[in-house]
Amino acid sequence: MPETLLQVQDLAVSYGPIQALRGCSIEVRPREAVAVIGANGAGKTTLLKALSNLVPAKSGQVLFRGEPLGTRGPHRLARDGMLHIPEGRGVLGTMSVLENLRLSYDIRPAKLSFAVALEEVFACFPRLSERRTQKAGSMSGGEQQMLALARALINPPDVLLLDEPSLGLSPRMVKEAYRILRMFRDRGMAILLIEQNVHIALGFAHRGYVLRQGQVMMQGACSDLGSDPDILKHYLGTSVEAA
Repeated sequence: MPETLLQVQDLAVSYGPIQALRGCSIEVRPREAVAVIGANGAGKTTLLKALSNLVPAKSGQVLFRGEPLGTRGPHRLARDGMLHIPEGRGVLGTMSVLENLRLSYDIRPAKLSFAVALEEVFACFPRLSERRTQKAGSMSGGEQQMLALARALINPPDVLLLDEPSLGLSPRMVKEAYRILRMFRDRGMAILLIEQNVHIALGFAHRGYVLRQGQVMMQGACSDLGSDPDILKHYLGTSVEAA
């Protein structure tokens, strides 16, 4: 089996009396795209927040390259090679497109100069080149999502955590976002994807996990999960747990 890049072992997270994750275990291997799907409230966003140390774990552990995450925050984790793009894109609205990209570039040592990396980004996102001096917060939702993805491209992480990249986007912008994500995937970037659209998620990723009430109910190759008649039952199941 290939070396595991990111490993979640029996993770439990609670919000007061509400248990959002219950002994959740998943793994992401190098150069692998992994999807986590489930109904609203299944614990998907909580999982990514716990991986980024935005919410504390009650028990269990997370290993990145075989080492415990400890108390490293999102900025330190990004410097170490694990970048989280949260639901809502997470761009810095008061800063320009160029300033957002520069900040992402400077997080950790880069293989390319900023000028070369910026040229590659603008070749993939020509609309951002046109908007380079515009404040990120004044752009459309689709343009902000493109900027969030461009921030990952300008200094690529070892593993990208993505929370609902298609949320609130037009069908055209969803198609464009996944064109870029397929490029990331095909270049060998490991990706852990949370996605509301189960068909898009299973069509994109190599392997998948189905969460229900904070527990992994099913896992396997996405091609197998997509053809399993039980998956819609688990995916559409009602949950009272926190999202």
